[in-house]
Amino acid sequence: MKIYKAKDYADMSRKAANIISAQIIMKPECVLGLATGSTPVGLYKQLVEWYKKGDLDFSAVKTVNLDEYKGLSQDNDQSYYYFMHKNLFDNVNISVENTHIPNGMEQDSEKECNRYSELIKSLGGIDLQLLGIGHNGHIGFNEPSDSFEKQVHCVDLTESTIEANKRFFESAEDVPRQAYTMGIKTIMQAKKILVVASGEDKAQIVKEAFFGHITPYVPASVLQLHNDVTLVADEAALSKIY
Repeated sequence: MKIYKAKDYADMSRKAANIISAQIIMKPECVLGLATGSTPVGLYKQLVEWYKKGDLDFSAVKTVNLDEYKGLSQDNDQSYYYFMHKNLFDNVNISVENTHIPNGMEQDSEKECNRYSELIKSLGGIDLQLLGIGHNGHIGFNEPSDSFEKQVHCVDLTESTIEANKRFFESAEDVPRQAYTMGIKTIMQAKKILVVASGEDKAQIVKEAFFGHITPYVPASVLQLHNDVTLVADEAALSKIY
């Protein structure tokens, strides 16, 4: 595992965006696995900036997103479809047909999970998967549990995740209770993995996930077994390691 220490959030965003832009330049038709949440926003902003300067070309890039809330339509401003279009897709020259996100409006969980798993396979797998890390060590919506979930699946969100996400909704009752997510096996099959973490509140989980025991109770700890993982984190998030 490679660890890059950034000065602050802006520096972390730049360093992580550098890794993604290098992937696009080296393989213009690459498949990027993308993540949502507050941590990657600065990274996406940086990629858009470089695109506008003429440094990046997204025309052949394909993307697959980690997850999507079940029950939220694409035009809901809390859907991950909406998030990705607002923060990246609508601001670069990527073809909409090349962007893929689980269909939150598909009520048949098994059907949607199979469709999305097959889609990822049909693209030839993921060249680089971007991940954030939750306070409880979740990656995607893979919550702490007794086992590592395998492929794309539908999860019941934990109370702590609902609590963490309720600030984005009018009330806790509006937060979806389920989500579609890539499983641990799907994530681990990516050729490269890039993890971003920022802030003192992530310091304890960064220490547990990357320097503690490998356990499904800390889902991100499984990344220690992957042969090409890069963690880009700011000083605050690394404060319990260095």
